[in-house]
Amino acid sequence: MRADLLLVAPCTANTLGKIANGIDDSTVTTYATNALGSAIPIVIAPAAHESMMDNPAVAGNLRRLRELGVEVIDPKREEDKAKLADVETITARVIRRLGPNDLAGMKVLVVAGSTIEPIDEVRVLTNRSTGGTGIELAKAAYEHGADIELWLGRHETPVPSWLPYKSFETTADLAAMAEKLDADICVVPAAVSDFTPAKKQKGKIPSREGGLTLDLVPTPKLLERFRKGTRKMLVGFKAEAGVTSAELKARAMTLIKEADVDLVVANDITKVKGDSTSVTIIDRKGQSDSFEGSKALAAERVWRAILHGVRG
Repeated sequence: MRADLLLVAPCTANTLGKIANGIDDSTVTTYATNALGSAIPIVIAPAAHESMMDNPAVAGNLRRLRELGVEVIDPKREEDKAKLADVETITARVIRRLGPNDLAGMKVLVVAGSTIEPIDEVRVLTNRSTGGTGIELAKAAYEHGADIELWLGRHETPVPSWLPYKSFETTADLAAMAEKLDADICVVPAAVSDFTPAKKQKGKIPSREGGLTLDLVPTPKLLERFRKGTRKMLVGFKAEAGVTSAELKARAMTLIKEADVDLVVANDITKVKGDSTSVTIIDRKGQSDSFEGSKALAAERVWRAILHGVRG
C-alpha cells in the first residue's frame, strides 16, 4: 500500500469497531489493516447516532484506536446525533498530520485583532486592523504542529471553527492577560491602541450639543510584558504608512532595541489590500527579508524566519 495517510470520513461505528479489532472484510477495512501494518498514519472522523457513540463498546473501540495511534476527529454533537466534523476541521487536521511538525511540542501564542478604547457606553476608538494576518499566523502554527493559543480582539476576518480563541477588548484587558503569559514563542500582530480616552463618559454623549473634544492619554507598551512570559522567540509588528523602505527598516530596528524583541515584521499599510499584504521581516542583526503576496503565504514566510532565521 502506497499512501502518506489514510482518512476515513465518515467512519461509522461498525467500521471503527472492525478497524479496532483487526477485522478485514471490506475495501475500507482492508486499507486500514494494511495502513496499521505499514505504519501509515490513519485519521478517522466518526459519524453516528449519539446513542451509538455513547455505547460503552463503541467508546472502548475508540480508546483502542487511539492506543493504536489512530487519530480521531471528534464529531459534532447536535440534534441527538454525532455528526461528521466540518470539512474545514477535517482538512486542517489532515494538513497538520502531514505537515513538517517542526513546531511540535512548542507552546505558541498569537495575539491578533485590534483593541477598542471606550469613549462612552456606545462609541469606541479603534483602528482598521481586520485580524487577518494574525489568524493566518495562528492557522499556520497549528498546521506546523504547535500547541497554539490565539488571543483575539476586534476583527473582521472569520475564524475557523477548529481554531479556539480568547477574546480581549481594551489595551488594559490585554495587559492583564499578558501578565499570565506562558509561551515558547509569542507573535504579536495585534493592533494595540496608542491612546485611550482619559475618562470614559457614562451613558451616551449627546450628538446635538455641538463639537466634542477628547482628552487622550498614552496606553502602556505591551511588548515588554510579553517578553517576560516568552521563553524563546518574541515577534513584534510595526505598521507605518507612506514611508520609504529605509525608514521602515530603521523604525523596526528601533522597536527591536526598545522592546527587546527577536524579530519585527514591518509593513506599510498603504500596500495592504484585502487578502494581499507586503511585509519585511527584520532580525536583531538588521538582516531583512521582504515578501509581497497573500497573507497566508506571508504567515508561512514569518514562521520560516522564526524557525530558520532571516535569509536576507
